[in-house]
Amino acid sequence: MAHLPRLARPIHPIRTGSPSSIRHSSSQTLRIQKTPTPTPLPDAGDLQFGRSFTDHILTFPWTAQAGWTTPAITPFGPLPLSPAASVLHYAFTCFEGMKAYKDREGHARLFRPALNLQRLNRSAARLALPTFHEGQLLALLAQYVDLEKRFIPARPGYSLYLRPTLISTEASISVYRPQSALLYVIASPMGNYFQHGQVRAVQLLATRHPVRAWPGGVGEFKVGGNYAPGIVPQEAAVAQGLEQNLWLLGEKTEGGEEEYVTEAGTMNIFVVWRNPETGRRELVTPPLDGTILPGVTRRSILELAQERLAGEGVEVREARITMKSLAAASREGRLLEVFGAGTAVVVTPVRSIQWKDQTIDCGLREGEEAGPVSLKLKTWIEEIQYGVVEHPWSYRV
Repeated sequence: MAHLPRLARPIHPIRTGSPSSIRHSSSQTLRIQKTPTPTPLPDAGDLQFGRSFTDHILTFPWTAQAGWTTPAITPFGPLPLSPAASVLHYAFTCFEGMKAYKDREGHARLFRPALNLQRLNRSAARLALPTFHEGQLLALLAQYVDLEKRFIPARPGYSLYLRPTLISTEASISVYRPQSALLYVIASPMGNYFQHGQVRAVQLLATRHPVRAWPGGVGEFKVGGNYAPGIVPQEAAVAQGLEQNLWLLGEKTEGGEEEYVTEAGTMNIFVVWRNPETGRRELVTPPLDGTILPGVTRRSILELAQERLAGEGVEVREARITMKSLAAASREGRLLEVFGAGTAVVVTPVRSIQWKDQTIDCGLREGEEAGPVSLKLKTWIEEIQYGVVEHPWSYRV
């Protein structure tokens, strides 16, 4: 495994945007039309991810001629979309996944929203979709969340999932840069991801074919086309009694063929092991090489770990991880923890990885569902998300 000292990039301030990208875009012109028939709040215990939605949708149209026009919050409902819209034919779509949390005082909070909006802008630019003024979109998003905050369950582990989405509305089946687009946001109340609120470790199938992303592709962007192709491989994993795929990328090296770990399902992947030379504990995740999505949770874990785990003797690094090195660490008793990281659950511990004809044990003891490092990181992040600990990463609406 190569030793790469690269760590998370510094946070940059919200972009102000170019004159063309901010034309006619102001939260002061927001039009709000409230629903005349408010939806009864769903029972928090019955919530399923992405199945129920709040009363309203935030829409923000764009055309090449007029730029960003008047944003609006209106009752949730179908979008007026031509069957020739190029989003339906050529996947001109990118999106974000964010959450709003309710603190003990009843205030709604967002977690590092600027990073999500920066990433959405990067994805938009890659797909020839219009970019936007991130500060103004954040102001619109805050007003939308404030309107819908009654849907945020006031209990630990619960939240309001936000889905900002940008699509081409160009009514043409020719392939060219869209001349019209729509940025919209919908929201879904979300219960605890794990049953009974208890973290549960998963089992992964190491998958080299098909691949999730490849050098020079769009793996580092949150675009719609990255997700549907993962369903069939996941079904293959489930058919073997496993939960998700561990995506691999093959590469020829001087020492022969290597299989590098990239992501787990739709999550970034982390490994805690002991260095074979120094015996020190290390927290390692693959570097952002263009095939890895730059996750907000990933970045937060790296920064918190650098700040708080160094004193406990844990070295934090971004480095390429091979399946051979994972298997060797497991055999030698050096593999302490493996976990995925993402918006949905913060961390998902991994119990084992099925790789070719062997099962790689990932360090959890019998009856244990998560290791100490992943549990600490999950706790630290959730304390910030729910406002238990005041932190600059928490944006109060």
